[in-house]
Amino acid sequence: MSTLTAVSRPDQATSDPVRAVSVVSTATVANHPEQPYGTWKPLYWWLLTSRKWTAPLPINAYVIEHSKGLVLFDTGQDRASVTDSSYFPGGFVGYLYDRLTRFHIGEEDTLVAQLGTLGYSTNDVNLAILSHLHEDHIGGLPELTKTDLLVANAEWGELSKAAPEARGFLRKHIEIPGLKWRQIGFDSTDDPSLAPFTKSLDVMGDGSLVLLPTPGHTAGSMSLLVRRGKKSPLLLVGDLTYGADILERGKIPGVGVKQQLRASSESVLALKQHIPDLVVLPAHDPTAAQRLLES
Repeated sequence: MSTLTAVSRPDQATSDPVRAVSVVSTATVANHPEQPYGTWKPLYWWLLTSRKWTAPLPINAYVIEHSKGLVLFDTGQDRASVTDSSYFPGGFVGYLYDRLTRFHIGEEDTLVAQLGTLGYSTNDVNLAILSHLHEDHIGGLPELTKTDLLVANAEWGELSKAAPEARGFLRKHIEIPGLKWRQIGFDSTDDPSLAPFTKSLDVMGDGSLVLLPTPGHTAGSMSLLVRRGKKSPLLLVGDLTYGADILERGKIPGVGVKQQLRASSESVLALKQHIPDLVVLPAHDPTAAQRLLES
């Protein structure tokens, strides 16, 4: 699968603060099918025994051109993960990482290169929002030393718990000296347009970019609602699901806390019930680029 870039802009001159939304693919990844489609098997059982792999899926990052600056939602996979033998932990934990995924990342797939296809550099990024802190969402962090980085309080708290690497959090690639992290919480909201969500965070203060808590894949996973004037709103959901069609079928992924994944998925589906043109864009959905273009 080659990397894809798609850009959605307003149809004409507008006062909408969201000037454009783009999706770039920073790599491809193959998973065991139990990961995107779910399974009754315990995590370590299928991780250690599964012999099947999905077709390569994109690792999407989203680029939002906002009147207040350039915003990223997730930062993709670091190419060092396939070129540096010391990138992952050693021992049994390293073996688990090797069992979990198969990456393909060319020189043209890095965040730097992909931003370049849009005419930007990492120095142009004002704000990066991390849906969560797994490896395929933090890959661009070493290049974002001038960028404000947003992460949920609950997600950051995972780094100080026991054995973070064994739970998917590579601390040495997150707690990089010089990065400008900002931990955020959510405010109570009675905005009927966000129901059934009762917590949110208005990132820019103008209602255009609204963060919603969608825990389950990780404790602090969050999604970003992008409101775009006359164009369809977008919901960037990270790894809450691996495909909009999978979400619609009521299936939940095989990595995370099932009860929370189901509750967050049901909240997203309920939100879509009263915003029928809402476009759900996961991080690994191969249809995301096309659906963004059509939105």
